[in-house]
Amino acid sequence: MKENKIYNVTKGCRWVLKMNKSNENLEKIKGGLIVSCQALEDEPLHSSYIMARMAYAAWEGGACGIRANSPKDIKEIKKTVPLPIIGLYKQVYSDSKIYITPSISEVDRLIEAGTDIIAMDATNRLRPNGITLQQFFKDVKSRYPDMLFMADCSDFKEAEFAQSLGFDLVGTTLCGYTEDTKDVKLPAYELLKEMAGKLYIPVIAEGGIWTPEQLKTAMNTGAYAAVVGTAITRPRDITRRFINAL
Repeated sequence: MKENKIYNVTKGCRWVLKMNKSNENLEKIKGGLIVSCQALEDEPLHSSYIMARMAYAAWEGGACGIRANSPKDIKEIKKTVPLPIIGLYKQVYSDSKIYITPSISEVDRLIEAGTDIIAMDATNRLRPNGITLQQFFKDVKSRYPDMLFMADCSDFKEAEFAQSLGFDLVGTTLCGYTEDTKDVKLPAYELLKEMAGKLYIPVIAEGGIWTPEQLKTAMNTGAYAAVVGTAITRPRDITRRFINAL
């Protein structure tokens, strides 16, 4: 099998994909909107059935992909939605600040659920049991060499390092959520420009996109695709945003 490669040319504005079977899902999300359908246990819509219906509505609305949390939600979504799923599994460990797919156990469960792309925290923080990202990803990639992996990063150095490790795509997902980036204004357009201009793997715009205008601006940075979650699928937060305007 040929090595999975995606090349960014003309400073991220055009992408050339060396096609093989595992990369078909990357072609499907190219230039489109991925809708994040997630609801944690303390949220009113916490239900795999509800997330599946939310994903179905997103598909009908024109979404090119779904980002979902937990094997249970992913399995339910896949029953009715024929879109590529970026799957993650949020778990809290007492010895690590990382909770987006923090250990191999979560990766195994996501594989079993049939996720198409696995997303994981790719910040420079240590994982449970003091494991580095490099150690962790080497193990993951050796177990699942044909799986596509997305690196959720907070800054350019992390994204560049993730690319060097062999991640297939990288997102701005955690910009604004780490100690070093907590003061960054979202959406992180400047980070997107730098990543899209200097990296050769697809860059996914994610984080803080609330309006169609912001989405368009994010895509104009050279992003391969974009993820929007809260602004579409979290009515409690959407309601609060309107209330705050009063």
